[in-house]
This record gives sequence, C-alpha cells and structure tokens, in this order.
Amino acid sequence: MSHRGSRVLRVGSLTRVEGEGALHLRVRDGRVDRARLRIYEPPRFFEAFLRGRSYTEPPDITSRVCGICPVAYQMSACRAIEDACGVVVDGPIAALRQLLYYGEWIESQSLHIYLLHAPDFLGADGAIGLARTHRAHIERGLRLKQAGNAILELLGGRAIHPVNVRLGGFHRAPAVSELRPLAERLRRARDDAAETVCWVAGFEFPDAGCDNQFLALAEPGAYAIASGTPTVMGAPNEAGLPADSDRALPTRTFPVGRFGEHVVERQVPYSTALHSVLDGRRHLTGSLARYAISGRWLSPIARQAAQDAGLGDPGRGTVCRNPFRSIVVRAVEVLHAVDEALRLIDAYTPPSRPHVEVPPRAATGHGATEAPRGLLYHSYTLDAHGTLTDAVLVPPTAQNQGAIEGDLRRMVQERLDAGEATDAELTALCERAIRNHDPCISCSAHFLDLTVDRR
Repeated sequence: MSHRGSRVLRVGSLTRVEGEGALHLRVRDGRVDRARLRIYEPPRFFEAFLRGRSYTEPPDITSRVCGICPVAYQMSACRAIEDACGVVVDGPIAALRQLLYYGEWIESQSLHIYLLHAPDFLGADGAIGLARTHRAHIERGLRLKQAGNAILELLGGRAIHPVNVRLGGFHRAPAVSELRPLAERLRRARDDAAETVCWVAGFEFPDAGCDNQFLALAEPGAYAIASGTPTVMGAPNEAGLPADSDRALPTRTFPVGRFGEHVVERQVPYSTALHSVLDGRRHLTGSLARYAISGRWLSPIARQAAQDAGLGDPGRGTVCRNPFRSIVVRAVEVLHAVDEALRLIDAYTPPSRPHVEVPPRAATGHGATEAPRGLLYHSYTLDAHGTLTDAVLVPPTAQNQGAIEGDLRRMVQERLDAGEATDAELTALCERAIRNHDPCISCSAHFLDLTVDRR
C-alpha cells in the first residue's frame, strides 16, 4: 500500500451493535486526517416523550434505554428526581441500592471481559471460538455473570429491567435470610473474580496511551459508583507528558448541578448521536478514568490485585492510560464489586420501610452515577404537581465518542508509520480500538465490514 495519494476506508454498516453505525477513515499522503464513528440510527426521543409524564415514571422508562445497564439509568433517574424534591435516601435503603448496582457491574463487566473483549487477545473470532480453546475460562466468566444476575433478580425482581426499584427506594426490601444464599454464591464468585484479574493480566498488550481528560465521580473513602462529585483529571499533554504517562495529574471538581455547563453536547453532521466535550475538549469516562481518580479507594483485596496485575499503586499516584489494558481495570472492578457486595450483605439490617416518601415540588434536579461504561448524568425539571417539563440524559457513550475517534486516528496513523498495512489489519485494529472502550455491549462484538475506496 502506497502512502501517496488518498485512501478512504469505509465501514458501511456495523452489525451486532446496540444501534446502527458506520466507520469512515480518510488517509491523505500517508496521514489520517479524518476518523468518524458515524451513528445513523434514528433518534429514540426518550427526552422528548418523558416530558409530560409523572415524576414517578423515569426510573422505569429510562431503564429501557439499555437492556444491559438498566440499573444505571434507574439510579441516575432516582437521584435526579429526589434531588429536585429535596429528598436524601441513606441508611439501609442506600446500601441496598449500592448492592443492586454492584450486581449490574458484576454481570456487565464480566460479559464484556469474557465474551466480547478477551477474544481480541487470544486470537479467537468470538466467544464461541474461545470456548473451544479456553472452556474453563468461559465457564468461569459465565459463573461470574450469573452471580451478578442473582443480585439483580433478588433485589430488582428480575435480571433485565428490574421492577422493584422506585423513587425513594424499593417496593420491597429483602429479609436477612434471603441474602444468605446470595452471600454463599458471592464468596465463590470472589475467587473467580480474583482468578479473572490474574488471567487477563497475562495477556499481551500493545503499547498505547490516551491524551484525553478523565472524568469520573469521586467520593472520599469510596470507589464512587452510586454517588459522588464529578471530578476531572487533566490530560497528559497539558503537562507536557506523553500520552502513556503513568503519573496522576491534578484534579478539579464541579457540582453535579453544573454538569451541563462543563459537559456540552453538540450535533455533528455525520451522526445522530450527540458528541460531548468537557470544557471544550475531548474527554474519557469509564474504567480508566475511575481507576485514575478513585483507585486508592478500592477494597484492599482489589487494590492488591491491581498492583499484582501490573497496574501500579493508585494510592501512590499511578494511573493506567493504555486503552488496551482497560480489560485489566474492569477485572479489578469486578473483584471490588464482589468484595463490597459481600461486605454490604454481612452488615445488612432491613429498613423499617422499603422506601421514603418523595413528595413533588417545582424544581430542577440533577443526578449522576457510574455505569460500567462511565458517568451517566440525568436532569429533570418538575412543576408543582410532579409533571416533568424537561429531561436531559447524557450517557457515557456520547461522552466517549470523541475519545474513540481520537484512538482510531492515532492507532491507524502509528500503524501506517510503521510500514505496510493491509485492509484486514486496519480493520482488526479499528475493531480493537472501539472494543477497548466497550461503548455498549453489542458494540463490542466483531462487527466491522471494511471496504477500501482508493482515489
């Protein structure tokens, strides 16, 4: 392949994606001057049809945005509406919410690690092919996912689109006796999670780095998931450091109520998905950002596993900026979630009532939680009768679009600079670059059908 002239790489349709999309890369005189992850699925209008609904409905309605992360949408919705109504949920009910969220983290992250991402590192076409050569590993991954599903089924009423969640808490709280079998299962899952970290740490990782700002929630003393303050860690290039620098940079925070002032969504002409920028620049949310900002608050067993896996000690200011190693960070997060779920179960005392009352009032509320793929923000405006007059949802995928495109541009350019690259090699590289960020579960499948148009 000559580097002279123009080369256009087009992926006309991304299949097995939660939504519809395409990829367009353009090379001119050996330089990648355009990388576009184009989403062309018709808009779903969730924000529009939430207007005029009762303030009690968003937790159930927005959970339908994603069949893999319904709890994330339910929890962000609850936090935003409760904020508008001036209600704080704490104590055993807040602990149950955290436990439910851990269940989603365990099942979602395990699915991505074992069935969608690991094949990239082991030369398999997909999970079925990987099961032929690594059956014991796949079975371990399925056990972990089932453990997460068991939490969702017990606390949420079912594993997909839980029905037991409501404003102020739950329709029903479990008895202590109902959690005991779950604890036994999670103790076995903790061993599986620890083995998962060791397994993925042994993969071969390309050298890579990301020069984006990191954005994640932070909460002193906790690895923030269900609550926290939006926190930004600066980009390496701001400090004159390389993209793969492992130094933690200074952080800044802003109130969740001012999220829309800092994270601004904009329409791009080639996509029906909004792109977001943080204070005018690309940013990345998700596992790498969480680990950089809150890694020192991992449970002791998870923090030690991270160090043993080569991620460094976040308590000493070490971060991971290699997108390919995000699979290791996710495995550490699964171990943390299992360990913390067991702690919550051991300390559980049933609340006197499964929910607190949330009376409506005219106000605007804001809520953010950490979905497995990154920070998820909701905002709702209510009138005095509890009718929604406005709704804003900012998912992590929209925030990460710019960072993913930056990865595609940088990685393809490095491959071109290193020498000849076939269409198949570039296709595989682009697939891996996208899967590193797991923009949605089905997005992480092997989906690129690449065609080359040389001009």
